[in-house]
Amino acid sequence: MHLLLFRRSCFKDYFVHKFRAMLGKNRCIYPGEKVLLAFSGGPASSSMVRQVQEGLSREAAKKLRFKPGIIYVDEGAVCGQSPGRREEIRSEVEMILQATGFPYHLVCLEEVFDLPGSVLHSIPHSATDHGGSYKEAVDGFIRWQQHEKTAGDSASSLEDQLARLNVQGSLQQEGPPVPGTRPPPVPHTEELTKLFGAVKTLTAKEELLQTLRNHLILHVARTSGYSKVMMGDSGTRVAVKLLTNLCLGRGPFCRHGDVLFLRPMREYTAKEIAFYNCFFGVPTVFMPALDTKTPDRASIHRLIESFLYKLQCDFPSTTSTVCRLNKLGSFCVLLKPAGVASSLPGPIQVLTLVFKALNYSGPTYLKDLLLPYRPSQVLRLADGALVVVPLP
Repeated sequence: MHLLLFRRSCFKDYFVHKFRAMLGKNRCIYPGEKVLLAFSGGPASSSMVRQVQEGLSREAAKKLRFKPGIIYVDEGAVCGQSPGRREEIRSEVEMILQATGFPYHLVCLEEVFDLPGSVLHSIPHSATDHGGSYKEAVDGFIRWQQHEKTAGDSASSLEDQLARLNVQGSLQQEGPPVPGTRPPPVPHTEELTKLFGAVKTLTAKEELLQTLRNHLILHVARTSGYSKVMMGDSGTRVAVKLLTNLCLGRGPFCRHGDVLFLRPMREYTAKEIAFYNCFFGVPTVFMPALDTKTPDRASIHRLIESFLYKLQCDFPSTTSTVCRLNKLGSFCVLLKPAGVASSLPGPIQVLTLVFKALNYSGPTYLKDLLLPYRPSQVLRLADGALVVVPLP
């Protein structure tokens, strides 16, 4: 029993240190900044919220210096959930978010119809927003904390506290309602269902859902003063999204000039997150997605996900290798002749696995997932030579 408790404590220290190291190494979050945490109820985003909670607690050795908020996007209308089930999930999510003590936003996907057209425009980010170096920002934040503490001590009388509560209560009564607390209008729900019903393939539906979700998160971040958004994508999920985006003909991830999207959980595998949530009781909410209970070849995303998960079983470094491709800056895979040194070991390893699978010298499930590409027209190289499709 003592050995099990010791291992759990070591695992927790390792888990917490990796999260802190990810934030401290990049130094992209300045002290005092407002950061929006994208919460979906899944294991990775729930673990991310717990890490921020512990980083801001009094017991933390080195506290986090940013101001967090949480956003949850209700996608039940797209996934075929009934209004009663959606209300149950929203209530369960709201209980979890209230327990964190952070300000939160409950947003329905139907609210995309009310978004302004400016959400589609990328606002350039000014490098002089913080007005100095990271060290100067830290010193300024510490001075602000000391000033707030002194002001709080001087206004600790009972009359001041009652007056402050009365002012806050009147502001809450006169202020606008919190977005997402009321159910969405029925016409918006019907319009959203009709929109997704017109999309034929599951791949297109997943892309549409991701685009609408990002627009909602971006709009809430801009209107509420958040300069950073933390997404709860694990390393496994990042690898799947990276290859999926490349297969769809786009870059690794999209960026918005004024709001920076961060993925602090990218150094964790899905298994590490599952163990942490199980050991330390992190609450999660299960919600079916568009691809729930679908076959492997239902969409490009599901095909890439199945491919990487099966490959990860035989080659444990698959996820980390694919994630490292994002740091290379170039995603063009070049075949070099034998004897020539290659500076891209990750892609060469992937090509080697594909070559072995096609020649019956690799895992059988890899060959089953590979489909030959037959172009509908003649393809030519840059020098005018014809591209010959190899025979199977």
